[in-house]
Amino acid sequence: MENELGKLVDKSLTKEELLQKVTQNFDLLPKILDGVSSQKAAIRYGCAKVLMDLSEEYPEKLYPHIDFFINLLDSKYRILTWNAMAIIANLTCVDTEKKFDAIFNHYFNFINDEYMVTVANVVRHSGKIAVAKPYLIPKITTELLNVENISLSPHLTEECKRVITEKALKSFTMFLNKIEHKEEVLSFVKKYLNSSRKSLRTQAEKIVKRWG
Repeated sequence: MENELGKLVDKSLTKEELLQKVTQNFDLLPKILDGVSSQKAAIRYGCAKVLMDLSEEYPEKLYPHIDFFINLLDSKYRILTWNAMAIIANLTCVDTEKKFDAIFNHYFNFINDEYMVTVANVVRHSGKIAVAKPYLIPKITTELLNVENISLSPHLTEECKRVITEKALKSFTMFLNKIEHKEEVLSFVKKYLNSSRKSLRTQAEKIVKRWG
């Protein structure tokens, strides 16, 4: 399999083909996990992408390795951190051991990251986590409402904050029906009815039209 992964470098093996190989034989999974540690970027990111796709379709197959992905949150490679965020969110629907609950604060602390894409990934996946673990909705709601307080940085401008807020609103739409007291969320949403970002404005309008 090591030789197979090497083919990702010269593109004689595509990520799609590798994904197909694993779905046909999940015994290959450990090799894909090992590939994430490769010094070669094409192998590292190719394997991470395959794992991300697998986590969406076969979360139960990846769940035994959830600790691996939790550790990956602290990777020196931001792309792997983003992959780990997505994979962990996908695994919450089968998280019988409440592994996510134990790292809740660590996961959501990335909302304070200086990089827009990192923050956006946490916010984007929040809705999926809330649906999988409805008892965490109050805590997730608090985290999403805090996006208006995130600090600006050279990698996170005012426009970046608007993009992140839009993702927060999209996440809210996934579980707003499960929030008992919606007033605080709706008050937050209404702040963006006149946003300079059209898609954020449109998202706010949709929520207000439906929920009040």
